Amino acid sequence: MTTPVPSIVRGPGLAARLSAEALGTLFLVIAALGVPLFTIPQSNPLPAALAAGLAVTAAMLAFAHVSGGHFNPAITLGNLIAGRISPLQGAAYLGAQLIGAMFGALTLFGVVRTIPAISDSRAAFDTVTAGFGEHSSIQAPMAGVLLLEVVGAALLVAIFLGTSSPRTGNRMAAPFAVGLTLAVLLQIGQSIGNAPFNPARATASALFSSSWALEQLWLFWIAPLVGAAVAGLVFRGIGDAASPAAAKVASDRPEPAIQDADQDDFGVTEDGSVTKASDAGTSDAGALHGDASPSKPADSGTDEARDFFDGKRN
Repeated sequence: MTTPVPSIVRGPGLAARLSAEALGTLFLVIAALGVPLFTIPQSNPLPAALAAGLAVTAAMLAFAHVSGGHFNPAITLGNLIAGRISPLQGAAYLGAQLIGAMFGALTLFGVVRTIPAISDSRAAFDTVTAGFGEHSSIQAPMAGVLLLEVVGAALLVAIFLGTSSPRTGNRMAAPFAVGLTLAVLLQIGQSIGNAPFNPARATASALFSSSWALEQLWLFWIAPLVGAAVAGLVFRGIGDAASPAAAKVASDRPEPAIQDADQDDFGVTEDGSVTKASDAGTSDAGALHGDASPSKPADSGTDEARDFFDGKRN
């Protein structure tokens, strides 16, 4: 009788995950920058903050099953510190997010250049680029914008980690929770200084704005990453996430799944290896088939040899 061989279901490869992160970030940047950039003052059916939140929700629904749906270096750092991804995967995600964000901003910049009414494309991007001091709509100082970015990013990452946790009963709520949280935060950040709570988005818009945007870009990297680190440490401290080593194994080698196998024949151990249940009862099976005698001890041959060398010969 042949033993059925369990089939292995492989997860998305690294290329697929990076493509998902790049596409999701591109969509987020186009929505978050494009809506306020091309909004007609007399008609504003969709606020920019809500548009960005809906874009994140849609992108997570489409790509979260592939890459996890980060689309934000701050969220990636939070997952890294919480122990859910490996450092190598986190670095790759960061690169993919920056590429997607820059292509999104480049697309919008190309559209702006085609509009005759806009004479200065970089000045148009200045209106949607993060800034502080004189470049803030309400002249918010650096300390105020920095504090808002730290707290806002910490809350955003905490919502992501909490709703996407393996212990959460309904992980499908994560896209809606993260999208609504981002919409609320952007509504506040937009009035302060276009605070994006996303370093990739801040970098993309700064590249196509005036020179002051790159000079102030450091704040919109350091502040959200600090907030993300705080949230990641909190979730790591409460024991929510797996160890980094386990996360690396899970990311580099997909977890095997058993298909068309009898539950009584196979089992999966905690480390992901497949074991045969009948192996655990080898002695019992052997006794039933006459291969071993239950009444005879397994070490009877050893006892006879010991008696022989001790002088207890017949």
